[in-house]
Amino acid sequence: MSWFSRLRSSSKLFNHNFRASNFHNIRTHKNAPAANVFNFERTKNPWLTWSGSVVPLALAVYAGSLAFQPHFNPSLCDAPRANARVSIGGKGKTQFEVKGSHRDVPKELLEEMRAICQDNMTVDYDERYNHGKPQNSFHKAINIPDVIVYPRSEEEVSKIVKLCDDHKVPIVPYGGATSIEGHTLSPNGGVCIDMSLMNRVKALHVEDMDVVVEPGIGWMELNEYLEPYGLFFPLDPGPGASIGGMCATRCSGSLAVRYGTMRDNVISLKVVLANGRVVKTASRARKSAAGYDLTRLMIGSEGTLGLITEVTLRLQRIPQHSVVAMCNFPSVKNAADVAIATMMSGIQASRMELLDEVQVRAINIANEKKLPEYPTLMFEFIGTEAYAREQTQIVQRIVSENNGSDFVFAEEPEAKKELWKIRKEALWACFAMKPDMEAMITDVCVPLSHLSDLISRSKKELDASPLVCAVVAHAGDGNFHTVILFNPSDEEQRKEAERLNQFMVHAALSLEGTCTGEHGVGTGKMKYLEEEHGTEALRTMKRIKAVLDPNNILNPGKLIPPHVCL
Repeated sequence: MSWFSRLRSSSKLFNHNFRASNFHNIRTHKNAPAANVFNFERTKNPWLTWSGSVVPLALAVYAGSLAFQPHFNPSLCDAPRANARVSIGGKGKTQFEVKGSHRDVPKELLEEMRAICQDNMTVDYDERYNHGKPQNSFHKAINIPDVIVYPRSEEEVSKIVKLCDDHKVPIVPYGGATSIEGHTLSPNGGVCIDMSLMNRVKALHVEDMDVVVEPGIGWMELNEYLEPYGLFFPLDPGPGASIGGMCATRCSGSLAVRYGTMRDNVISLKVVLANGRVVKTASRARKSAAGYDLTRLMIGSEGTLGLITEVTLRLQRIPQHSVVAMCNFPSVKNAADVAIATMMSGIQASRMELLDEVQVRAINIANEKKLPEYPTLMFEFIGTEAYAREQTQIVQRIVSENNGSDFVFAEEPEAKKELWKIRKEALWACFAMKPDMEAMITDVCVPLSHLSDLISRSKKELDASPLVCAVVAHAGDGNFHTVILFNPSDEEQRKEAERLNQFMVHAALSLEGTCTGEHGVGTGKMKYLEEEHGTEALRTMKRIKAVLDPNNILNPGKLIPPHVCL
């Protein structure tokens, strides 16, 4: 498959997953009955309110859970039963195929969910396969979901989750399908809850610069809605990412150097817990010191603590003016040093992206360009016209003092778009070099002062490898990605890709960094969490999980390594 075909395929997947609110039918196949979608009339249900204090209730649930033996978690160490094939990304695991324990979904549960969802539900094999085998990830699971449901309201989500908890059937939340670490795999089968039909903007408060949305709306669609009001939401992960999934993985993107990550841009959430009850994590105030920070607890929990049904987001004004600049360096170390020097100078770039010479070569091949094939830094400066130009001139001087060359910048909209397109299409360009390969995309982050050291160490290892590897970094915040092209069915290539990934993770951890800056843990990064956080931190996470999800139905086998014991 060519790189262009992959891009087109990804675009089709994005369009498939973003279902408009007037969407009228779910795709079916000749072996499945027709499934028509119709609008539900939403009703209020007072029992959904989170009444009483979270902590006493949670402690009571936890006390009872210690004596309970849940179906999917027979011990508090996640040790597999003798007859169960369980191998989910724990300490020392290197398998790409995630195995799990599976049992058929009870017929009565299917009937009860059909009564709730009507035709917004399918057991069609192709639908289930597409949801269980994500196209953006090389991670695979031996099982796929047994049923897909498409709720249209928080009330429906609550009822579905409550039924699954009663029947002890696992749930996997599903958003834009852009995650790459196995977050949406269904190793135990069960129910996949696709949130794509919950895609409304519920309220926009222009003067407060915030917006209340449902989780299924994409960040790109949200920004199209906000543009006429002169506002935008400042996170830009992969195309097709949904707001709910972005919260679940604590994502960021190229604008994080100026605006922060998802953690910094969410004001409040509404979340359905494992027992079906709904909790609102905070008010709409810009800051609060009232109680535990439940919003931050849920952000990055990857669907293991609850299902997000509403998000209140912090917005920004669309900048008056922007300048995009690009320059070249003899080595990635020089480029990284300039990124650090720029941040130390006090310049507040809105974007600062690093591409190595391999990535630039891929762009030339894919787009028939003739860019100098050297390590490259790209900047974006925003503000008033005078301020953006002043920042550009200061950075141009820093670049010239650090072996930089070919400094070019653009202010015209079309010219800026053409320059920035180089970075936006980086991944797809890599497939132009090796069209038949898959990509393992690494994601480590270190304190900014260590970025140059990490990239230099990594480049030596990458350049010596027989695999083609391209470097892309969010250089302004120390976040570093490598696109490793390999054939997953070739054992030697698979082992080499994993070796390189592990090398960079361990290098980052040795420099007080993290195994994942923005992609999340899923199944792929669990094996590194003990080295990063320590056993006690993981036990604390597991205690929280046991309190909020005593039956272990919420995205089981993700985030917390199975070998961790209470």
